[in-house]
Amino acid sequence: MSSSTSTAPPRPSFLNDAGVRAFFYQAAVFVAVTGLLYYLVSNTITNMSQRNMSAGFDFLDVSAGFNIAFTLIPYREGDSYLRVFQVGIANTLLVAVIGIVFATIIGLIVGLARLSTNWLIGTLARWYIEVLRNTPLLLQIIAWYFGVFNLLPRPRESIDWGGLFFLNNRGFYMPGPVPQEGFGWTLAALLVAVLGAVGIVMWSNRRRRATGRIFPGGTAATALIILLPLAVFYASGAPLAWDWPALRGFNFVGGLSVPPAFCALVVALSIYTSCFIAEIVRAGIQSVAHGQTEAARALGVKPSRTMRFIILPQAMRVIIPPLISQYLNLTKNSSLAIAIGFPDLVSVWMNTSLNQSGRAIPIVAMTMAFYCVVSLAVSGLLNLYNRRMQLTER
Repeated sequence: MSSSTSTAPPRPSFLNDAGVRAFFYQAAVFVAVTGLLYYLVSNTITNMSQRNMSAGFDFLDVSAGFNIAFTLIPYREGDSYLRVFQVGIANTLLVAVIGIVFATIIGLIVGLARLSTNWLIGTLARWYIEVLRNTPLLLQIIAWYFGVFNLLPRPRESIDWGGLFFLNNRGFYMPGPVPQEGFGWTLAALLVAVLGAVGIVMWSNRRRRATGRIFPGGTAATALIILLPLAVFYASGAPLAWDWPALRGFNFVGGLSVPPAFCALVVALSIYTSCFIAEIVRAGIQSVAHGQTEAARALGVKPSRTMRFIILPQAMRVIIPPLISQYLNLTKNSSLAIAIGFPDLVSVWMNTSLNQSGRAIPIVAMTMAFYCVVSLAVSGLLNLYNRRMQLTER
């Protein structure tokens, strides 16, 4: 009986070990990056000390001393720089949220029109996309502001919609709600209705997947959101008054007023971003195999339900990732409001506040941190939804 002996392969030398080399390279890169950051920070501190400049945040409690034309939250001229920062954040988020809603709606409509078999509708949608997305956004903002909203009639010749809404070259005016005592019950009912609507939609989707039977969850959810708060509102005595806009002298007083710069900014951002969203929607729908539509047609499924329950759910797996980028781009592009004087974060914080206080480093750092936090939050929420929409293997 013969026996064979096996010898272990020779161990590589210490210098030729892959793990050792990887650790050495990573340590070298870490040391180099740390040294570079230390040099930049120390050099900046030295230069600022030579110029008697401070990088602290103690200026946030100092009175800003300037007025802001449009504020979503209460602000007075003597408020602190921290309040100015909060006003800029609120205005920026308002523009971003409204712009995202309008851009999504317009983009979905134009994207579906792009796929229309009607030659006229398809051609108009294609030219809408090609012309607007190939024009710089800054020029579109300026064109809407100076070429449209600044050329509207004066307040005395305002465009009137039923005596409730007025549009002129000084802005858009509408009735303003004034909550009375007891209105909190209506808000609580609205919150309950929204939570109930979400539950109805989730239940109807699970029921459809399990049994194949369709329950009008969207209709029921919409009815719940509308009817329950209305019932509570009238049961509590309709605790809501209205402040109506009225022409006094050369301008309107009362109600809610939106400046022309805000209107121009929202319109330009919505239209420009909708072009990219429309192409994303078109590509997502075309990524779904045409056999899905033919199979639904063979089973007698209505075209509207085919699009809603078969095509769009599958297309969303392709649409969501690039859609996240467009939402983030719209939020960051709102900083172009400084070109037409709308008081967003960049205008009131990076421009006016920086010029007055001279605290460039903390102001720039706070502005960058805000946009970074907003981008990460939007990206995180949509990524959660994206993971729920992805196919799971069994």
